Amino acid sequence: MATGEDSQVYRDLMRFKPEGLSPNAWAVKAGVNRTVWADMRRHGNPSRKTLEKLLVAAESSLAEFEALRIGGSEANRTMLAGEGVGESRKRAWAPQSLPPLPLRECALAGEWGESGSGIEMMEVRSTELDRLPRPQSLAGDADAYAITMVGDSMWPRFRPGRRVAVSPHAPVAIGDDVLVRLRGGVGPGQLVLLKELVRRSAGFLELRQFNPGTTFRVDANEIEAIQKVAGEVI
Repeated sequence: MATGEDSQVYRDLMRFKPEGLSPNAWAVKAGVNRTVWADMRRHGNPSRKTLEKLLVAAESSLAEFEALRIGGSEANRTMLAGEGVGESRKRAWAPQSLPPLPLRECALAGEWGESGSGIEMMEVRSTELDRLPRPQSLAGDADAYAITMVGDSMWPRFRPGRRVAVSPHAPVAIGDDVLVRLRGGVGPGQLVLLKELVRRSAGFLELRQFNPGTTFRVDANEIEAIQKVAGEVI
């Protein structure tokens, strides 16, 4: 429970905690370390990536969180007057109407590298299966799209069958989940690796897969593009 000594960002974030989940359960659902709360309560310095994951797991977005913080004084007044968190969030932030997010067909495409490597590869096709509500955070990326996770190589971060958004134009940083488009693919779609970015240099990318756990390198000349995985689409 928050106290007078907790940081402001911790108190603000707790207003988004999913009903029925403890903070630790929320962290597990978001795929972040449960120790994030202790550090956030003391210092209030979570990374942008951590905030995004927690808010996506709470069926919200970083844009909504920041907008609510800007309008925090009004939200606090309405809460003190007895208005619920959901209503105060609606008053503090009214999203604009956004174009839908195309859901592209995706399938498993064997293993990357040597046989038996266990490094799962996917194929993303141009076929549009559906259109999903576009998160506010992708309002400025007209080329963003969604795919359905196949396989369990990134479990527990992404459960098979969940839909994730991909942003071709978002900046990519170490620690981000990325979709690496590979050169030389054959067939109806584009071969890709969806992994965590560990290291980046002029000559290679170092990526991490969670299940089975492994870290590996991909030469730069094998890579067509690197796109940021913006999180799950609810």
